[in-house]
Amino acid sequence: MSKLPHIGTSIFTVMSQLAHEHGAINLSQGFPNFPVDERLTTIVARLAQENIHQYAPMAGYPPLLEKIVQLTQDSYNRAVSPKTEVLVTAGATEGIFATVQALVRSGEEVVILDPSYDCYETPILLCGAKPVHISLNDDFTPNWENISRAVNSATRMLIINNPHNPTGKIWTATDFEFLEKLVASYPNLIILSDEVYEYITFEKKHISVHHRPKLWERSISVSSFGKSFHITGWKVGYLIAPEPLMQEIKKVHQFLVFSVNSVAQIAISDYLDIVNVNELGKFYQEKRDFFRALMQPCPLELLPCEGTYFQLASYEKISKENDLDFTRRLVTEFGVAAIPLSPFYHHKPDLKLIRFCFAKDEETLKEAAKRLQKL
Repeated sequence: MSKLPHIGTSIFTVMSQLAHEHGAINLSQGFPNFPVDERLTTIVARLAQENIHQYAPMAGYPPLLEKIVQLTQDSYNRAVSPKTEVLVTAGATEGIFATVQALVRSGEEVVILDPSYDCYETPILLCGAKPVHISLNDDFTPNWENISRAVNSATRMLIINNPHNPTGKIWTATDFEFLEKLVASYPNLIILSDEVYEYITFEKKHISVHHRPKLWERSISVSSFGKSFHITGWKVGYLIAPEPLMQEIKKVHQFLVFSVNSVAQIAISDYLDIVNVNELGKFYQEKRDFFRALMQPCPLELLPCEGTYFQLASYEKISKENDLDFTRRLVTEFGVAAIPLSPFYHHKPDLKLIRFCFAKDEETLKEAAKRLQKL
């Protein structure tokens, strides 16, 4: 008997396979198709010849832990301990899984804000807890009235994602004020803050749990070098959490993966000496603006994009199809793959919205936009 009977192949895998079968341009799955920084590949080539191919320490390569501490200090003016409050993970997904498994008990509840990434619910179900899905507002801002109504004494965790995938929305200071009041009202409540797109923001700057001292003792932040440095295949991320919570997370992490790829950790550690994360927002904003300009003649209506490398679009004026059927037809008839929005929701609403990834080279974006103009 399946422990996850309702879970099948993810929509990301489905759409990428469909794109491959039909030779379509893949703007569905969230990974870049342009080259990695040559400075990083040069570091990897050098390190491959060195004696660094055995297990790294369980919590992470010590110099990398120190670099993460410095990055957090520089980015958010927050001091954390490299020995007790930082953990290098096998991507953000492993970090999220280990956190939920370590901190959520059977019978407890975890609030998820929809639309949400599909890796949140599975670890909740596997530890016998109850996922409670609350929809964001129509403009994808948090509905604090509904969130407050959903949280109770049985709620162990609230998962937030900011900057938000799939909508590109960024939380405001007011949102964090509501969150702080909620945490103060429920002593058992902890926050899992998925911030993998933290350095990919545009006109509005990212506000992190690291900016909010009132949340530090009750929050676990999730970051991703894979997303930040467009090396998604490396699967290297990290968590920051207060020592009592981190101790429990490490117990799960050590038996889930034990430690993360040693070469990748050392390469990233060296790369952090020469890369400027503050340039990432500008880099992706140029891609966003380029893609939006290309799409102007297209009948799709583009929604605001404040961060991430995803662009939502409405096809409501074009078709009455549901989003699954529409995205399939996009692939088979127009040769472009996108992601439907409904799979990001528990109740699968028919919003006539789809998501494109614009983390692609200019030629790919030009050809995709050319094909989409035929809609």
